[in-house]
Amino acid sequence: MKYDFDTVIERRGTNCIKYDFAVERGKPADVLPLWVADMDFPAPPEVLADIQKAVAHGIFGYTEPKADYYGVVSDWFGSRFGYHAARHEIITASGVVFALAQMVRAFTSPNDAVLLQTPVYYPLFDIILDNGRTLVTNSLRYNNGKYSIDFHDFEQKIVTRGVRLFILCSPHNPVGRVWTRGELAEMSRICVKHGVTVVSDEIHCDFVWQGHTHTCFGLLNENAVIATAPSKTFNLAGLQAANIFIKNSELREKLKAEIKRSGCDGPNTLGLVACQSAYSKGGPWLDELNAYLAANIRFVREFLAERLPKVRLVEPEGTYLVWLDFTEYGLSQKELDRRVTHGARLWLNSGTIFGVEGEGFQRVNVACPRGVLGEGVGRLEREFL
Repeated sequence: MKYDFDTVIERRGTNCIKYDFAVERGKPADVLPLWVADMDFPAPPEVLADIQKAVAHGIFGYTEPKADYYGVVSDWFGSRFGYHAARHEIITASGVVFALAQMVRAFTSPNDAVLLQTPVYYPLFDIILDNGRTLVTNSLRYNNGKYSIDFHDFEQKIVTRGVRLFILCSPHNPVGRVWTRGELAEMSRICVKHGVTVVSDEIHCDFVWQGHTHTCFGLLNENAVIATAPSKTFNLAGLQAANIFIKNSELREKLKAEIKRSGCDGPNTLGLVACQSAYSKGGPWLDELNAYLAANIRFVREFLAERLPKVRLVEPEGTYLVWLDFTEYGLSQKELDRRVTHGARLWLNSGTIFGVEGEGFQRVNVACPRGVLGEGVGRLEREFL
């Protein structure tokens, strides 16, 4: 491989929340962190070189993207997913969660109902509830180790609760589903039928495993809003750059106005540099990264099957986050969390932060060197065998 993903980079002492805030967040100081969704790999060297060039220039004034920025963003999604966005259809933002919060305010009114499919990425709860909207949940079905959509409940909730906005997680975090084109089409049909605006969070779209294909929701519903960012793909979250695709002019103007009202409508200078560089030069690095991550998932799968068979891997179709089912142990979530944190000395994501449907589960980030991952699952074995 041209790129090195095995070297362990020391992140402690850099003020990163993954490693440096265990005690502040109620964890033992010596836990091994495999929780928050950032990677333990440096960004692509080509991207780092472009960032270093910008830093060497020395001036970090107000910045806006020009045509070449929009071109490489559109080309990335066009070439990989068949979704093309014109320059005027792309809105830059400081991050996907920030943009989603603005969408909740822009597309709904106080007390309006917003739908999520749970268990789901936990900040989505906050952006709904903290903005005075009503949270409505469509629980995913879990059978034989796989999640599926309860379409009857999905439509019934939309009708009976008066849902105005549906935030789709695609690929889904934390359960790892890559929704099929048929599943997406049925969700689109129901939402169009009942006048529900759809926002599709596709931040993990570049991590899809063999046998599965990511379908951009915008290919099925031109009125949908598509939220993307290079942050997960290239480990750039701290540079705060996201791109929102909106073909519907009314929705686009509503979001632009809401972002302006937030007072945070200026993009991060280095974030724009990194984003443009990543989408224009980062393809070969990502291809090697995905091969490495697929091998990490295979390592976890084989380890659990051979040495911890009571822990069930929910087979990931996408994302570098794996969802582990500990329900066979019969533990309460509180006791499971205690044993993971204080017994195994691991910092994972407790299942119930993603919704009550996560009872008995833990989320693990496998985007780290194989040696670190081996230490992590080894700690689980010593505690739960």
